[in-house]
Amino acid sequence: MKCGIIGLPNSGKSTFFNIISNSQVLSENFPFCTIEPNHGITKVPDHRLYQLKKIIDTKKIIPAELKIVDIAGLIRGSHKGEGLGNQFLSHIRETNVLLHMIRCFQDISILHVEGSVNPIRDKEIIDIELQLKDLESIEKKIEIIKKKRDKKEEYLLNVLKNILLFLKKGKNIRMFPFKEEKEINCIKNLQLLTVKPVIYICNVNDNENNNKTINDHIDHLKNIIKKENSILVTLSLTKKIIEKENNWTNLGIEKVLKETFKLLNLHTFFTVGKKEIRAWSIPMTYTAYEASSVIHTDLKKGFIRAEVIHYNDFIKYRSEENAKKAGKMLITGKNYLIQDGDIIHFRFNR
Repeated sequence: MKCGIIGLPNSGKSTFFNIISNSQVLSENFPFCTIEPNHGITKVPDHRLYQLKKIIDTKKIIPAELKIVDIAGLIRGSHKGEGLGNQFLSHIRETNVLLHMIRCFQDISILHVEGSVNPIRDKEIIDIELQLKDLESIEKKIEIIKKKRDKKEEYLLNVLKNILLFLKKGKNIRMFPFKEEKEINCIKNLQLLTVKPVIYICNVNDNENNNKTINDHIDHLKNIIKKENSILVTLSLTKKIIEKENNWTNLGIEKVLKETFKLLNLHTFFTVGKKEIRAWSIPMTYTAYEASSVIHTDLKKGFIRAEVIHYNDFIKYRSEENAKKAGKMLITGKNYLIQDGDIIHFRFNR
């Protein structure tokens, strides 16, 4: 599971990537500074780790992680291959959630491929390019189905035709009113782009708080994104702000990462001990048996049981022993569905 950072060139994508992944990828003032996607790992902020450390004298704490990809800037005509567009769009297919960076700052020293700052227009350029690529993919699939004349695929054909009409109205597939799970499942193999959930990031300059034009653009953008049921986060990635704050919460980055975690349908369980307290990210559907393999395959092979105390109970009773005496330790088998915040000790045959 990974998230991809997209947007027009010079919107702040690589700067954002460098901050959250502690990387030093090239971030220069010209289009297509990034050509091959940059891959990285970022830590997911979780205050619970620090609360647990107050109780357990541990050597280190290890947060959960997210895989991130900095994808080269898209431009008009990307769906036709402009600016190496086809190559970049293929990188987007490999992601699960998109972080769409939108430039909302004026700076004559930083080029804008469209010649001016207009967040609404910039969002629409990216949307249209992804929509056009999806139109192309769906039309090809419809032609294949028609040639095969397989009645078993009539249901899929009808779904695709309806989505095609929806796309032609300039709407993203994630807004499509799917009537049943079957409709969603039948298009999964098509790797469509606009079906992916998106977090929009407004990259602002705090020195422009009184810029009416920029503020009007952002207000309009908020209304559009609200109608899409998507998330918008405003943050500033100017060098002065980053150096001054040095704090993900203040920068707005913490909110971006937490919302990304949710959209990936992930949640967290903990393992605790004197050596380390660690957060593990797993899909929300994982059982104790499946979760054990995230730590080590040997745990899954020799699984006996899982001993579970929820984070809230551990904080309340201040120790495993006290929580156990209070009846707050759950002894579970393979099929126990892991809950967010579970503290787990796996028992297994070596």
